[in-house]
Amino acid sequence: MKLRSKRYKESEKGLDKKKVYQLKDAITALKKMAAPKFDSSVDLHFHLNVDTKKSDQMVRGTVILPHGTGKKVRVAVFCKGEHEKIAHGANADYVGGLELIDKVAAGFMDFDCAIATPEMMKDLSKLGKVLGPRGLMPSPKTGTVTNDILKAIEDVKKGKVEFRVDKQGGIHLSVGKVSFSEDKLYDNASRVIEALHEAKPGSIKGKFVRNLSIAASMSPGLRLAE
Repeated sequence: MKLRSKRYKESEKGLDKKKVYQLKDAITALKKMAAPKFDSSVDLHFHLNVDTKKSDQMVRGTVILPHGTGKKVRVAVFCKGEHEKIAHGANADYVGGLELIDKVAAGFMDFDCAIATPEMMKDLSKLGKVLGPRGLMPSPKTGTVTNDILKAIEDVKKGKVEFRVDKQGGIHLSVGKVSFSEDKLYDNASRVIEALHEAKPGSIKGKFVRNLSIAASMSPGLRLAE
């Protein structure tokens, strides 16, 4: 049996676990819960009606949160020549070609997002087993393999995040911090929900989202109306 903290139990008091909330009401209730000593993340949790064994039912995409994620995103850019100057000018945290690839191969992972120019992908492929499991491998589908390095970096710094269904049919995505205003959390969460529905595969018939909830870190989740 999982032990719950005193603060968690306090947050559960008065909650109707069977209640289905409208998004705005859920955010209001969430903001009133007893908060931990740190600025916790607010996350949306989706359970989708998909068969992840079928390639045409894999749900993946990106979305730019209107008010960002609330955390500094460290960006590594794999590129050469003039692209390196552009990346440095756009305030990328780490920039380089083969030397940066070797550094990551040796264990360096102090970044949250990886961007690469198409010419680097052949060399970068050797990091597939390192970056892939962490969701960091650049991909044309998410706009992280591109010659437009400037736009890619700016989008990530603004709050662009990637979502991808897991093997259990779930997607879990942060929409900000508890310290955000209710309006900012609502804007971010609404945009994520819209983006997910826009990414619905054509092969999915009937109900797409089986369950949807919102929760702050280490706090009870609230079920949302779809």
